[in-house]
Amino acid sequence: MFALEDIAFSYGAKRIFDGLSLTFEQGCFYGIIGPNGSGKSTLIDLLCGHLRPVRGTLRLAGRPLEEYARKLLARRIALVPQALRLDFPYTCAEVVMMGRYPHIPRFGRPGEADRRAVARVLGEAELTAMAGRRVDRLSGGERQRVVFARALAQETDVLLLDEATAHLDMHHAISLLNLAARRVARGALVVAVMQDVNLAAMYCDRLVCLRDGTVLAIGPTAEVLTAAMLRDVFQVHARVAAIPGEQHRQVVLTKEGV
Repeated sequence: MFALEDIAFSYGAKRIFDGLSLTFEQGCFYGIIGPNGSGKSTLIDLLCGHLRPVRGTLRLAGRPLEEYARKLLARRIALVPQALRLDFPYTCAEVVMMGRYPHIPRFGRPGEADRRAVARVLGEAELTAMAGRRVDRLSGGERQRVVFARALAQETDVLLLDEATAHLDMHHAISLLNLAARRVARGALVVAVMQDVNLAAMYCDRLVCLRDGTVLAIGPTAEVLTAAMLRDVFQVHARVAAIPGEQHRQVVLTKEGV
């Protein structure tokens, strides 16, 4: 689905990536992990076309990303950012309907299919009761759920999550990641920047570990998520244990320093 070939990117004089090459396959849930400043959010911005590399090629379904018209790209890729300012008095339902705009003809209005899609996503995201509330009067976690629902309403085959559950309580974080996982089961690609390694262990098929713009490890989650990796990358002591009756592992941190 995505192929990054020899990508270089800088913010001014600060080099973030230099020769990054990665592939992301359809029907897979990828987790991007790494310490602060390792390039995780920059990678997401490159994947969705918000940033362009200074060298290298980024392809979506075999086609260079820059060749896609913006509306066509919005039909292929949906993004849930870390935080999105929503200062205007839109209702929750209106914000979620914004996810349908790539599917609405120019100068057209939402149709019955769009209204059904929005109603379905509001229900899936447990937002139906909040549909008429103004987003500028919601808590940060409630707004994030609305932004997540907006991305789901786009009905794309790529979903990019940039710490999308950071402001959510445990119930809603798990609920929304379950919705993302269902998209993967139907053949979509999810690429998620995650700080919570236990959530990454629960949901991600594969992990990409970044540090200082370099891929230190990539592969199946059970192979990448080890105590040695956590010590080397995050400078923490931890145990990675199997959970009886579950397929994923759990990270147990200790108070010890390195």
